[in-house]
This record gives sequence, structure tokens and C-alpha cells, in this order.
Amino acid sequence: MSASTSLQGQSTAAAPQRFWAALTASTVINLPFGSLYAFSVFLKPLETLLDVTRAELSFVFGLATIFFTLGMNVAPYLFRLASASVLVAGCAAAGAIGTALAATAGGVVQLALGYSVLFGLGGGAAYIIVQQGVNVMVRSHRGLINGYVVSLYPAGAMIAAPLFGLGLGLFGVRGTMGALAIAIALAGLAAVLLVIHSGMTLKAAPSAAAEAETPERYGLVFWQIAAVFLLAAAAGLTVLSQAAGMIAAYGGTTALALFATTWITGCITAARIGGGWLADKFAVPYIMAAAHVVALAGAIGLTLWPGPLVAVATLSLVGMGYGFISGSTAAAVAFYWHVNAFGRIASRLYIAWGLAAISLPVVAGWLFDQTGGYRAAMMLAGGGNLIGIAIALTLPRQRRVT
Repeated sequence: MSASTSLQGQSTAAAPQRFWAALTASTVINLPFGSLYAFSVFLKPLETLLDVTRAELSFVFGLATIFFTLGMNVAPYLFRLASASVLVAGCAAAGAIGTALAATAGGVVQLALGYSVLFGLGGGAAYIIVQQGVNVMVRSHRGLINGYVVSLYPAGAMIAAPLFGLGLGLFGVRGTMGALAIAIALAGLAAVLLVIHSGMTLKAAPSAAAEAETPERYGLVFWQIAAVFLLAAAAGLTVLSQAAGMIAAYGGTTALALFATTWITGCITAARIGGGWLADKFAVPYIMAAAHVVALAGAIGLTLWPGPLVAVATLSLVGMGYGFISGSTAAAVAFYWHVNAFGRIASRLYIAWGLAAISLPVVAGWLFDQTGGYRAAMMLAGGGNLIGIAIALTLPRQRRVT
């Protein structure tokens, strides 16, 4: 056995022992960035503070997801330029500086520059960097692990929503956003140390069989998954970005709105993990179709029986449908493509997520400004779910590519 072969074997053997550190690093850096999904808590306070409309704030959220998507797509091109630890440090710095700018914003322009651009870029790039690193190291239960990683964003929102509610009462919008900036900086430092300890790398040595596979072989599957993901994300992001406002619009109290925001993000977190776990056991087409059925049931229920408590239950179903799709999509990438292509393929698929964020959520905000309600938006979401069911059922069964 040659020295290089021996070292390669040692590296492979050591990776599972340090996998906990890589997964913990992913957890630590993604949770504070996941507060993006709790943005709805800031809607009313920001409307008052900056004298802006719901549609303008919906645009800020949509722009944040655009730059988040851009960050995800830029990240794979950085893999060869710097180590994982350096890249994670840069992402945390961008997120912390951006949030600090948002905290001191005097208008929608600075708010968008800090929150949408810098916070979005840092969060998106970090998301792909650690997800790629985890997939290089994982050896089994790929679906479950990927479901867990993508669950961290709604989990972060679930933690952030009540903290934001408390912070708004004690310190106001500026103080709460300033605290978030500090949290991102500290989380970034901890994540960097964990990444170094884990020995995380961003590329694995491909096997001969895997090298023979080409992404074009799965070209149609890519577009099918992207369409299914987009339609689910459009409804899910509408709920995530405006949950507090939607509950209030249906007659709910401020306390119920905060509870609903936390509860719904918790449901999405569990559904993302569940979607990945199910992909380890069942065919992806059936999981994705069933997920859209769950979301459709929520849209129909809220349309027929509007009310604050019904809204909490039905919006949870819409969110869970989106969560199942998110978890199974990440798992599908791990199954259909080689691990070295994970970051590139996943980031391209997440363009659908960015497009979804500037479609129905923005339209829903505009419709609310015009009508004072969300009934039309939920009907549009349900129509998207019907199309998603049809497309999902045309997907082939996944192959296990390692």
C-alpha cells in the first residue's frame, strides 16, 4: 500500500468520528440565519417605524431570498478558492454586518441593503457550504441527514420568533435586530472552530462509476423537481413570511400570531426532517405528491372555513407540505447525483426557491393591501398544489448514487 493510499484511508476512517462536529457546525451557523423565516414578526413594527407598506416589506423579504439564492449559487465556485472554515467566517461576517445595517436603517433602501443583500448573501452561501461539507462526510441515512440540515432554517425561525416578540417589547425593532447581528457573529465564530475540528472538506474523490454519470442524464428530473419545489415553496414562503400578519388578518390576537409563527415553523422543521427520512424508505415521486396533497388540504380548509384557530391549523398544513417537499428535494439531490455535484445541483434547484419567494408572497402582500385579506392568495396556492401533484407523479424512482 502506498503512502498516499494509506493517508487517504486514514482520512476516510477519521471522517465519521468527526462527523458530529461538521453537523454541529451546520446547526450553529444555520440557526441564526434561519431567523429569515421569522421576518413576519417584524412586519407591523417596521411598518410603523419606517412608514412603509406591507407590499414594500414583502419585497424586502423577497429580495432577501433572491440574494440568498445568489449566495447559494456563488458558493460552489468558491470551494476551490478557500477552505470551508474561511468561507464560513466570511459568510458570518456578511450576515452580521448586514443585520447591523438593517438595525440602523432609516428607510426601506438601507433595510434592503443590509437585510436583503448582505444578510441574504451570507446566509445562502453558508447554507450550501456546510451542506456540501456534511454530504462529503456522511456515509448512511443520506435522506435523514439532508432532511435535518434543511430543517435548520425553520428551526431557527421557531427559536427566533418568540425571542423577537420578547425583544420587540423590551428593546424595539432596532435593539432586536442589533442582538441578532451579535448572535450571528458569535455563531459564526463557533461554527468556524467546529469546521476546523471536523476536518471538513468540500470535495470527495469520485469513483469511476460516479465519474461516468453525467448531470445531463437527469436533466428532465432536475426540471421536474424544480417545478414541484417552486410550487410548494411559493405557498410555504407566503405562510412563513407573513404568518403573523395572516393570523391577525383572520382575527387572531398578537399572542396567537406569535404562537402560530412558532408553531408553524416547528411543523415545517419536523416535516423537513420527515421528508428526508421518508426518502430513505419510499419513492420520491410519491412523497412529493403526498406533500402537495397535505398543502392543498390546508389551502382548501382556510378558504372554506376562515377564522383565527382554523388559520393556525390550515396554515400549518400548508407549511408542512412545503417542509416535506424541502426535505425530500435535498434527499433527492443526494440520491440522483454524485456527492461532488451536490452543492452545484442543490444551489441551482434552490433558484426555484428564490423565484417562489418573489411570486406568491409578494402577490399575497399586494392582495392584502387591496382587499385586507388572504383568501385570493390561498386559492392561488391551492391551484399551485394541484399542478405540483401532477408533476410529482411523473418523476422516476430515485437511484442511490454514492
